[in-house]
Amino acid sequence: MGGAMLDAGGVGGAIGAGVGKVVTMAAPKVAGAPAPAAGGGYKFKAEELDAVIRKWEDLRDSLKTDERDAERMAHVQPPGREFASGDFADLANPSGKAFLESNRRMQDYVGKYIDALNQAKRSISSQEEQSQSDIAQAGEQSA
Repeated sequence: MGGAMLDAGGVGGAIGAGVGKVVTMAAPKVAGAPAPAAGGGYKFKAEELDAVIRKWEDLRDSLKTDERDAERMAHVQPPGREFASGDFADLANPSGKAFLESNRRMQDYVGKYIDALNQAKRSISSQEEQSQSDIAQAGEQSA
């Protein structure tokens, strides 16, 4: 079992490869957000990787839908011309903008995590291909 923890910055690789091995992923680092806790992250079996990627992609799609709602929340127009309507919009827009910013940060986090998962998948595939090549070469040499 060789390798290091994988982070969304592309440093490291998947721990283990192939069926029955465990892939360990560190939480991605996102600019402007606190650093992930030491020892935090996720572990799952290598053969579950495609399903894990699909779940993160589904989350990304949901966040994109939420972003459209957040855009509307961040640009509320006063329903009338009196001061109460203006006050309502003045108070509603900062909340909508905060929600929009939070959503975009989460999209960034999820996007980086999907990238890291795909990198782990490619790494596993490369390791498996190399193992198959090594086995074939060893078989040819002993024949």
